[in-house]
Amino acid sequence: MGSRPEPLQAQNSEAASGGRGPEWRTLLGRADALAFGGRLHEALPLYQLASRQRQLRAEQLEKLVECLAQGVRLKEGLPAGSGAPQPRDWDGCRCRKCQGFLFEPVSLPCGHTFCKKCLEREDRATAARCVLCRQEGGGRLPRVNVILSNLLGKWFPRQVRASQLRHEGNLLYREKKLHAALQKYDEALSLAPNDHLLYSNRSQINSTLKACEDALHDAEAACRLQPYWLKGHLRKGQALANLGKTEEALREFLFCLALDMGNKTAKSEAQKVNVEQKKGFPVQEEPNITNSGSLRKSMQTTESRKDCSEEENKPTSVPEPAFLVSEKRGLLKRKGCLEEARAAEVPCKLLKKDTVDTKGSSTGQHTPFESVDPSDLDCSLCMRLFYEPVTTPCGHTFCLKCLERCLDHNPKCPLCKEGLSECLAMRKYCKTVLMEELIARYLPEELTERRKIYEEEIAELSNLNKNVPIFVCTMAYPTVPCPLHIFEPCYRLMIRRCMETGTKQFGMCISDPVKGFADYGCILEIRNVEFFADGRSVVDSIGKRRFKVIQHSQRDGYNTADIEYIEDQKVQGQDYAALLVLHDSVYDQAYMWFNSLKQALKSRILSHFGPMPAKDPDPQANPNGPAWCWWVLAVLPLENRAQLPFLAMKSLKDRLNGIRRVLTFMSRTRSR
Repeated sequence: MGSRPEPLQAQNSEAASGGRGPEWRTLLGRADALAFGGRLHEALPLYQLASRQRQLRAEQLEKLVECLAQGVRLKEGLPAGSGAPQPRDWDGCRCRKCQGFLFEPVSLPCGHTFCKKCLEREDRATAARCVLCRQEGGGRLPRVNVILSNLLGKWFPRQVRASQLRHEGNLLYREKKLHAALQKYDEALSLAPNDHLLYSNRSQINSTLKACEDALHDAEAACRLQPYWLKGHLRKGQALANLGKTEEALREFLFCLALDMGNKTAKSEAQKVNVEQKKGFPVQEEPNITNSGSLRKSMQTTESRKDCSEEENKPTSVPEPAFLVSEKRGLLKRKGCLEEARAAEVPCKLLKKDTVDTKGSSTGQHTPFESVDPSDLDCSLCMRLFYEPVTTPCGHTFCLKCLERCLDHNPKCPLCKEGLSECLAMRKYCKTVLMEELIARYLPEELTERRKIYEEEIAELSNLNKNVPIFVCTMAYPTVPCPLHIFEPCYRLMIRRCMETGTKQFGMCISDPVKGFADYGCILEIRNVEFFADGRSVVDSIGKRRFKVIQHSQRDGYNTADIEYIEDQKVQGQDYAALLVLHDSVYDQAYMWFNSLKQALKSRILSHFGPMPAKDPDPQANPNGPAWCWWVLAVLPLENRAQLPFLAMKSLKDRLNGIRRVLTFMSRTRSR
């Protein structure tokens, strides 16, 4: 059975390629492999040969576009993923969602701040999720940050008004009211002429209105202000493509991919431009397509340096094409854009004490120091400069420590009385980042003084000899666990301070009807704290050292004391030998007494205090004496007043004799 004759067009194609060549899919695969390996000069003829056999679609040039973009990245020295706007001095007042100046700022629980409208545009599930730290903020969107909103309106009124107009223009654009939206952006740019986002967005509106020249002008302005911002170059590439300048458009899209290879829009646009370039790959099969087109020239200019060195070793040289010349000019132009943009900006001068800050500001707004009133950044609770500012879901800002103390007494906002139970249950208060940055930038001296005061307070609280916090509750002994349930506001504050200072220690004393608390006590060390949603906590602590109170005092509602520590006096020689005999005898007596208890009572003791410690080989090894002595005193059914003298004793012999008398009395009582 004979084979069918091949179409004349296919035969002509084979003849043009020098015989029966590989299928177009194989050619395309080989070309992709060569391009991926950086051998673009070898890949180009195969792409052209594949295009002869079959019309190529845009998505089939993905590998080619990626390799061209990689060449641009190498030439520019760009790191991958560098397409975000670069700060031009200090750009803290920029919303990280819309990249524009903040308007109606909302501070999320994580501490980062965004425009309210930017968060509202998200669905309910992601509205309160931070795009910077990806932390979930709960289902309810916080309210506008009152302090921050007032500060921005006072310090940067033109920028705030321009951002408001931008949001209004965006709404009109979504409603297809393009001319009205354009008017909003015109007015916004008259207020903030150095805002790259305004130019970029107006370029999009002009493109929609088919005003391509105006769109290109705005996109170029955005690129001058932010030379390495992906979106600006994307807008420029789209405007150039609309004007039919495909070669220049391709260069912009490749630069976008050099900034961010994962940008789907830039990749799609580059692939479309590649296909549409008549001088490069034809969209229809045509004769004489071996002529070098602009795409081939562009490929030759974006090869890696390794490939360029290989080309130099060849006997023949290829003249530098027009695309390469224009590309080099474009690179030089982009490198000079940043300095050019800075020179064109309106400097932000901060006048303070006859000094001038000559650095430029991305806000493009004069901010005289007279408008920076330190009282604008005072906490309404302590009436001092904010230190570690925290913003509540209701939009009010306080010092972290001030807010925590208020929540100890009442789980409501101190200003508006809105419930903050959710905030209290989280037990994680993140500082408002932008508030800290504003204070550090505009009030550095005041912040230094405020920090000094705070550090002095922490140093004072860390002193474990003077003004030591005292918990007046029960008897505590060295080495013996002492679990506590904390619910009173004053003790919530006390425990929190112990954790913040890092000491994790406080004193425990029993009450005294005259002095308030006894003259002897035990230092407890916090091992763990478990907080509950209503602010209560359970503290796992253990006894460390005994002390004697030198002076009784109070601080912020809880007791404090100046103390000195107590240690046992050591003995030697015959006294030490007699002490060893007494120690072993009393230990055996205590062990027998404990084992004689009913099983239910023994189980309760073991669950609360743990097992009885083993006998120490050297009873004087610890300054507080053997651990088992304190364990026995803790489980013996004695009143606090009867236990207190044991804590004050400096003689281990006297303590052992006292324990023996109590055990003997307990045994006699039981036998009766």
